[in-house]
Amino acid sequence: MTQNIFRRKIIDKIDLFLLTNEIIVLHGARQVGKTFIMRYLKKFFDDKKEITHFIDLEDSRFVRILDAGVEEFIKYLKEEGFDAALFNERRKLFVFIDEIQYLASPSPFLKLLADHYPQVKLIVSGSSSFNIKQKFSDSLVGRTVNFEIFPLCFEEFLMFKGEYFDPKHIYTTKKRDALLSLCEEYILSGGYPKIVLTAQKIIKEKYLQQIIDTYVKKDIRDLAEIKDINKFNRLLEILASQSGQLLNVAELADTLGIMKPTVERYLFLLEQTYIIRLVRPYSTNLRSELSKTPKIFFYDSGLMQMLWLKELPKEILGTVFETSIFSELVKKYGSEKIYYWRTQDKKEIGFVLKEGRSLLPIEAKLNFNQFQPTAFNYFKDKYHVKNGKVVGLRGEPKDNFFVYPWQL
Repeated sequence: MTQNIFRRKIIDKIDLFLLTNEIIVLHGARQVGKTFIMRYLKKFFDDKKEITHFIDLEDSRFVRILDAGVEEFIKYLKEEGFDAALFNERRKLFVFIDEIQYLASPSPFLKLLADHYPQVKLIVSGSSSFNIKQKFSDSLVGRTVNFEIFPLCFEEFLMFKGEYFDPKHIYTTKKRDALLSLCEEYILSGGYPKIVLTAQKIIKEKYLQQIIDTYVKKDIRDLAEIKDINKFNRLLEILASQSGQLLNVAELADTLGIMKPTVERYLFLLEQTYIIRLVRPYSTNLRSELSKTPKIFFYDSGLMQMLWLKELPKEILGTVFETSIFSELVKKYGSEKIYYWRTQDKKEIGFVLKEGRSLLPIEAKLNFNQFQPTAFNYFKDKYHVKNGKVVGLRGEPKDNFFVYPWQL
């Protein structure tokens, strides 16, 4: 049975660089779909009768060949029948390398290949931004273009489900209710492609637990050389229970009985491996903005709940809804544009989207009726902002400021 290869939205951005000389690098956690994106691109070029080759570095035989250097790799390509393609200046040989972080020293390999064989177009993936940054040297500056791959956004979720969706379309009440039901499933299960394509809850939980055991707990633990495994696992559980809340590193250190710098190191690694994101407070005072307490969010609501509750619940909790909205904003706008806002007298807005000089306050409320406008109005007056959004699932939107998650 042939598995569908869906066109992810990020491909629209990757397309712009497919024929340039830069090395395309896909970053992201395991199981978010990097390999499928590469397979999609390979099929795209195959259909155009271009010359392609795919290498999976989870096969240690290929690691040995590439670690031996560029000339050994070129020799391998010649033996595979790509001799003519290597010296054809009119066409490119598209080489896909999955899990590039397995190489001992990817930087010199990629640099030499890009410099001496410009007809070889490289598209590579890696499961850890931290690992790649450690192994990628300054010699690659100007030679790579990077894309972050996240779990599916809601629009992609619908595509994987075979549901037609046009964000500009005005839907009937029946269609809206159908979207709400699908959105609840998406929030409860998260956006990992394998989870989305699985129907049974018990199997979804099993797959999510496999991701936690093999990637979150093992790969990251090995990467960080973590010695006290139980405390690291306990940290993950506590963080999952606190998604959407202010992060108190000192309190975490006391609770776990470990040093504060150790907690900070673990948080850095979890952020670099696309499990969590620390969201900074918005402020026009840069010094204040850098020093204030961040909030912690998980990138995936399904993963968060499995770490916290050990199951996927039947009902959506407020913190889970807010985590899902954060994830949706990241996928649509980028994590560097998202802040939260809070005053000393505890006026608070869940998210502030900053694009250039433009600010958009966004509140996430499971039920529209839970929204209280005091902080919203204060923020709009203080920063001279006219627009804002209240995103919710239940109750009735009061006006155009009230939106459903797919309208973000």
